Amino acid sequence: MKELLLIVIAYLIGSIPTALWLGKAYFGIDIREYGSGNSGATNTFRVMGSRWGSFVMVVDILKGVLATSLYILLPYYLTDEWDRTNFMVGLGLAAVLGHIFPIWADFRGGKGVATLFGMILAIQPIVAACCVGVFILVLYLTRFVSLSSILASVAFAVFILFIFNEKEPLYRAFAIAVTMTVLLTHQKNISRLLRGNESKVPILKHRDRRRERRRSEK
Repeated sequence: MKELLLIVIAYLIGSIPTALWLGKAYFGIDIREYGSGNSGATNTFRVMGSRWGSFVMVVDILKGVLATSLYILLPYYLTDEWDRTNFMVGLGLAAVLGHIFPIWADFRGGKGVATLFGMILAIQPIVAACCVGVFILVLYLTRFVSLSSILASVAFAVFILFIFNEKEPLYRAFAIAVTMTVLLTHQKNISRLLRGNESKVPILKHRDRRRERRRSEK
């Protein structure tokens, strides 16, 4: 019963619609009516700029970390690693589900990538740090948050299955599930990337302007 209560709390934490509330409070808009129609960090970057997009991303990550860490409220899970891992996965997935289908926002949320990363950060911090490196590198090179998220999720599976070669079946199944979830929730983004009309986030503008000046000078 206590576990079920904490899973419900994790879902409610994940349901906090950061981008939606921020858009209404500071911009007077429903962010779901702009850009991709999602209330996640990626669309916040597009609609409200990099500063607010970064803020939403950090808060959504913290939602995943906080929800997944609720296991500490039950002393039993502090000493049993196997059960703790299972329970953390359950808590984290509840938070991700809450982000995608938030009860506070008519069940219309984001794609859950930032909250999913927060979950990974709480369970596997070293692997999470490696995925951050992949995300930042791809974002720097392309300015596509969607592509960065997709490749970071694929990298997560590669790290777990091959680089770190985790033997725990739960970790391996979880890694595959994470990658498949991100790919499924980004189908529209993948289509736009293939068509060449995916929106770039408004960061590194100075770099792009310098490149354009160099091309014009040649």
